[in-house]
Amino acid sequence: MLSVFATDAATPATPVTFVTRANRDAVIAALPPPAQKFAESSHFTARPGQCLALPGADGGIAQVLFGLEDGDSRRLDRFRPGQLPSLLPPGTYRFANAPHDARLATLAFALGSYRFGRYRDLEPPDVRLVPPDAVDADAVSRIAEAAALARDLINTPANDMGPAELEDTARRLAGRFGASIDVIAGDDLLRQNFPLIHAVGMASARAPRLIDLTWGNPSHPRVTLVGKGVCFDTGGVDLKPASGMLIMKKDMGGAANVLALAQMVMAARLKLRLRVLIPAVENSVAGNAFRPLDIFPSRRGPTVEVGNTDAEGRLVLADALALADEESPELLIDLGTLTGAARVALGPDLPPFYTDNDALAAEVALCADEENDPLWRMPLWGLYDAWLDSKVGDINNAPANGFAGSITCALFLQRFVEQAEDWLHVDIYGWTPSARPGRPEGGECQAARAIFRLLSQRYG
Repeated sequence: MLSVFATDAATPATPVTFVTRANRDAVIAALPPPAQKFAESSHFTARPGQCLALPGADGGIAQVLFGLEDGDSRRLDRFRPGQLPSLLPPGTYRFANAPHDARLATLAFALGSYRFGRYRDLEPPDVRLVPPDAVDADAVSRIAEAAALARDLINTPANDMGPAELEDTARRLAGRFGASIDVIAGDDLLRQNFPLIHAVGMASARAPRLIDLTWGNPSHPRVTLVGKGVCFDTGGVDLKPASGMLIMKKDMGGAANVLALAQMVMAARLKLRLRVLIPAVENSVAGNAFRPLDIFPSRRGPTVEVGNTDAEGRLVLADALALADEESPELLIDLGTLTGAARVALGPDLPPFYTDNDALAAEVALCADEENDPLWRMPLWGLYDAWLDSKVGDINNAPANGFAGSITCALFLQRFVEQAEDWLHVDIYGWTPSARPGRPEGGECQAARAIFRLLSQRYG
C-alpha cells in the first residue's frame, strides 16, 4: 500500500471537514465558540479549494475546513481533495464527513501527493490519510501507483527515456508479475515484417523496437493493448518548430499509459489474457530519415505514402495493430498522443475516443465518468475515409486538406484492424499543462483508469 495512507487504526488523525457554500453556515455553527470566531475572522467562505486549519486548545490543529463545490454544480471537480497534500501541514488526517465521492477523494489525495523527484530533491508532502472505512485502500493504492508510473515515464526527458529504457521498464514490469516478454529491434523489424516501425525509427542512433508482453491464462478472453512509444518526436524531415518540440518527450505517453494500465490489470489479477504491444522509436532527422512522399509497405500489406513525416505515430501503430489483429482478440485498444487536432477540438483534459460499437462506447463513457477520467466519443466518419486515398500508393498517412485530423487518424488506423471483435482507439494528450487538483503539472495518466474500470467490470 502507498505510504500516503496510514492504516494503523490507533494512529491519531486530524479531521478534515468538507464544506460547501450551501452548508457552510451549519458547519460553522456546530464548531466550539472559539473556533467559530476564528473561522469568521479568517473569512472562511467555503470557496472551492479554500483550506483553514482551526487551532486547538493545546496549540495544535484541532480540525481542518476545506471548501468544495456544491454538489449540484456543473463544474464540480471530484478531484478537489487532491489539493490537500499541498495545503496541509505535515501530519496524519482523516475525512470527518463524506466528500462528493469518498473513493475518488481518496484517490485524488494519493494522486495529489505525487512529485517527480528524479533530478532534484523533491520529496512528496509529509502528509498521510487514514482511508475511509468504505474505501478499498489497496485497490486505490494499485491505481495510484500505476498512475505514478505513467507520470514518471512521461516526465523523464528523452535522453534518459529512449526505446531501450522503455524496453527496460516493460521488462521490469514483466518480471514483477511473471509475464513473458519478447523484443524485436533494429533491422530485425524488417526481417520480421514491421516495415513502418523500422521506417520511422531508422534515422535515430537508438534502434527502434517492438516490445511484446503477454500475461495471464491463455484460456481467458484475449485483450490487447497497443501504445504509441515515440520517445521523442522532432517531426522528422517535416521538422517541428522549436515551440512544438518543447514537450515532445511526452510523445511516448501512449506507451506509458498502456504500461500503467497493464500494471493495474496484472496487480488486480483480472481474468483475461493480456498482451501489450509497444512500438518504441525516436523520430529523428538524419541522412537516412524517411521523407515526405516516400512509400513503404505495411505489415498488413497495403502500401503507405508518407504525406507528412510528423504523422509518424499512426505509422508505428499501424504495424503493431496489424500484429495484434492477427490473433483476433476480443478487445483491441490503442492509446497514443497522436493529433493536435484533438486538442484543438476538446482541449488537453478531454481525449476523444473512437469505436464503431455503440454498446462499447456507452460502457467507456460511463466508466470515464465514474472514474473522473474524462473521455468523449468522436465519430469514425466514413465519408472522410476517401481523404486517405493516395494516387501512387494504397493509402496516405496525412490528408493534405488538414481537416478533421483526429478523425482521419482514427480512420487510418481502422484500416489495419479487421479481425478483432471490438476495437477502441483513444487519442490522448498525456500531459497536464498547469496544475489542477490531483493533477500536478507534467505527465499525466489519461484513459488508463477509465479503461481499467471497463476491464474490471468485464473480467474481474
